Amino acid sequence: MAAQPRKDFEVAIVGGGVCGLTCAVALQKAGVSVRLFEAAPAFGEIGAGIGVGPNAVRVLKDIGVLDTILQKTGEGDLRARGFIYRPGVGEHRAVYTTPVNESEDRGIGMHRAVFLDALVSVVDPTVSHFNKRCVSVTESPANPDRVLLSFLDGTTHETDVVLGADGIKSSVRKYVLGGTEDRLAFSNTVAYRALIPYAALKAAGFKTGLVEAPVCFLGPSKHLIVFPIKNDEIVNVVAFSARYDIPIGAVKLPDGAAWVEQVSREEVKREYEGWGPDVSILIDNMPEKPSKWSIHVVHPPLESYVKDRVALLGDAAHGMLPHLGAGAGQGIEDAYLLARLLSHPQTHTDNIKDVLQVYSQVRKPRAQMVWDRSYRNGRVYDGNGPHGTDWDHIGEDIEGMFHSVWRHDPNRDFEAAVQSLRERGAFPQINGPVSV
Repeated sequence: MAAQPRKDFEVAIVGGGVCGLTCAVALQKAGVSVRLFEAAPAFGEIGAGIGVGPNAVRVLKDIGVLDTILQKTGEGDLRARGFIYRPGVGEHRAVYTTPVNESEDRGIGMHRAVFLDALVSVVDPTVSHFNKRCVSVTESPANPDRVLLSFLDGTTHETDVVLGADGIKSSVRKYVLGGTEDRLAFSNTVAYRALIPYAALKAAGFKTGLVEAPVCFLGPSKHLIVFPIKNDEIVNVVAFSARYDIPIGAVKLPDGAAWVEQVSREEVKREYEGWGPDVSILIDNMPEKPSKWSIHVVHPPLESYVKDRVALLGDAAHGMLPHLGAGAGQGIEDAYLLARLLSHPQTHTDNIKDVLQVYSQVRKPRAQMVWDRSYRNGRVYDGNGPHGTDWDHIGEDIEGMFHSVWRHDPNRDFEAAVQSLRERGAFPQINGPVSV
């Protein structure tokens, strides 16, 4: 995106994860004044591997950070990354492979912290503020057209636009919802996560190939996602266990219970008792204390991602299950559209509310479609789809699911948003050929 003249407004981003940093970088490159507030004492990401699909790769390339990310991750090149599906019980024969187009379906698998480091290296360090946990968002008492952020340390910051990229536990979302609810819901799904040296797996007799494509081991109410990162030296394992007899949100974790905790490897072994040889090898080679994640989602979906001059993006807006590997990508798409709209030559302080409303109008159907299909994919992987545990027909149940995410052009979102802004009079109509 080419740099535009400085705007007559400032943007404050709450949250310095992948989504918030992507938005900060894009806005800075476009000449918009940005302040970024992070609750932690430094930028950092918990978690392990992350998959970035072709849709998000196109965004990262467009804002000029893809090469930096590839250099930091140690990945030699982008790859087309369709899954190979194998039953988790028995001999793990391949039953379906996601069809990919080598030229347009290329993504990246990497460690989440390395991805974040790459973004940190290109963001202006002078705009970042740490130990700033946002506790409330209100109208400015002095000016109703500005927004006041209050932080746990007692400080405040007044700004023109607030973007809430503060994750699934978002405090900014509470403001958008009117302060009476947060739409947080336990998904009845847990994930055991671990990083394992690939050489150790091979030495233990692991036979399933992982370099050609990521693997999904399928099974009743459980499945494992396995793919290599760091130039195929490390294998990222995410082992899911779910219940489908309980509606999402019907059960909550006990008060004070940690969403992420260290558990014994024996707990994971019990979950996957009786599974096939390569699944057993994977679990045997996990660290003694793998992490267990109780996955929460935003549910029911928000009516809008926006209230006045405040907008949500990423997990704060539409936290979803990870069964399409698309949550981070949706946040990156959000960041891209917000940055392009806020830096548009016709955006100014008087039409900010319209710009943000149109952002929500365009992004909400897309993100909710991905949310719904992610949930459906998890059911299919766990033998709760149309064909149950008849794994030979799994391809019929998931055909096209990934392509609906990967092959989306974020520029079309921008074009649709600009057209909507013209139709509502927020942007001037242009005679002659349409230009964005």
